[in-house]
Amino acid sequence: MIEHKVRTHKSAEDFPIEEHLAHKIAVMAADPVEVPEETKEMIINRIIDNASVAVASVPRRPVTSARVIAEAHPVEEGGATIFGSEGTYSAEWAAFANGTAVRELDYHDTFLAAEYSHPGDNIPPILAVAQHKGLDGKALIRGIATGYEVQVNLVKGICLHEWKIDHVAHLGPSVAAGIGTMLNLPVETIYQAIGQALHTTTATRQSRKGLISSWKASAPAFAGKMGIEAVDRAMRGEGAPAPIWEGEDGFIAWMLHSPEREYTVPLPAEGEEKRAILDTYTKEHSAEYQAQAPIDLARRMKGTIEDKGLETKDIESIVLHTSHHTHYVIGTGANDPQKMDPKASRETLDHSIMYMFAVALEDGTWHHVNSYTPERAGRPETVELWHKISTVEDPEWTRRYHSHDPNEKAFGAKAVITFKDGTVIEDEMAVADAHPLGARPFEREQYINKFRTLAEGLVDPEEQDRFLEAVQNLENLTDLSELHVKVNQACLDQAPETPEGLF
Repeated sequence: MIEHKVRTHKSAEDFPIEEHLAHKIAVMAADPVEVPEETKEMIINRIIDNASVAVASVPRRPVTSARVIAEAHPVEEGGATIFGSEGTYSAEWAAFANGTAVRELDYHDTFLAAEYSHPGDNIPPILAVAQHKGLDGKALIRGIATGYEVQVNLVKGICLHEWKIDHVAHLGPSVAAGIGTMLNLPVETIYQAIGQALHTTTATRQSRKGLISSWKASAPAFAGKMGIEAVDRAMRGEGAPAPIWEGEDGFIAWMLHSPEREYTVPLPAEGEEKRAILDTYTKEHSAEYQAQAPIDLARRMKGTIEDKGLETKDIESIVLHTSHHTHYVIGTGANDPQKMDPKASRETLDHSIMYMFAVALEDGTWHHVNSYTPERAGRPETVELWHKISTVEDPEWTRRYHSHDPNEKAFGAKAVITFKDGTVIEDEMAVADAHPLGARPFEREQYINKFRTLAEGLVDPEEQDRFLEAVQNLENLTDLSELHVKVNQACLDQAPETPEGLF
């Protein structure tokens, strides 16, 4: 890997295009290096993972709305498939609909470093373009490998949330680069597409603050759509603002810290394999990633409480000692009263570690639907327990969160439960059970089981079998429509009617 220093340059400076971060990313994207076997296998895992959460989301209102909008853009030749629909549709709108479905339950893969991300968001737009252009599985693998490589390395090098910029600002460029790789586009074209994609996908992170709405799922889907459109314009010879990151009035100077700030972004050297997807991890639970280990910790502590003959109704307080990010984004450090509100939206509840720890402690399990219902959130004893939970930042957990050592990097917490009689129970968990270093790491078997579990009742068994056989033969696929998963009528019957819009 090469560590690239990135800073603002005045317009009068001699700053050749070859030194622009967007150009360096484009050069890496255009590198014809072969994709290693481990990366190929993990890409298959993540396509399965995305399909799992997408089919489970098909009946939900935001996904239904996105699907209906996309269905207004059918195409007769080429086009891409949409979860919950038959036929083919304009690639950018299919990417938007599928991206919303993948993201809706907050249940697919994650990567956390200086910034946070869900790099599986790259798959819907890259796959949509691959289907539209009639590409094969080998080309798709190359595109997805690049998408992950770019987003993961931007996440390692550039923090966005510190400056209240939404994390999808790293996604637009990664999608553009991935499509560029897949289509074997020239470096100059990929360079322009990356710049356009960043310029059009920069927004504030209010989408994940306060009254969190359905836009939380649509924001990355929109970024993927913009990435496709950026490539289309660049292929037609249209340019982008440049230098997009380093310009005097550019991204770093005014959207992030200041013109004085320098960032370091690692990228593979020429001929170096793209392996960044192997640094990422998926979710066992439908919740913000920083909640994965605390949910598992709560399930374990439920057993401890029962073994000691204690009851949750006798708890006086629960304090979760955790990282800066967990405390300030999904903990009490966010100062969001909505995170303690039993009438809050599902999108808000899956960003409240207090709520999730309370429910997991009471139930000893977690379910992507049942754990979030209004009835579950409004249960009086749950609300009482929930409001006894607080978070504090622990410098050691913050240090481990940002560690570059994968054996030390942690996203967990220490829980201190104090009972009314003075009894104190403490336990901690560094990584979730499903993490590569966890108690039950996800392998192909677990990805398949997740798919079958979430597809049950929504996708007929023979269709499940067909998809799983096709995706595991990805490198030999010549028709990428085989990666479409057809849901059954019972699934579609659950979808709500949507009000009429423009399309």
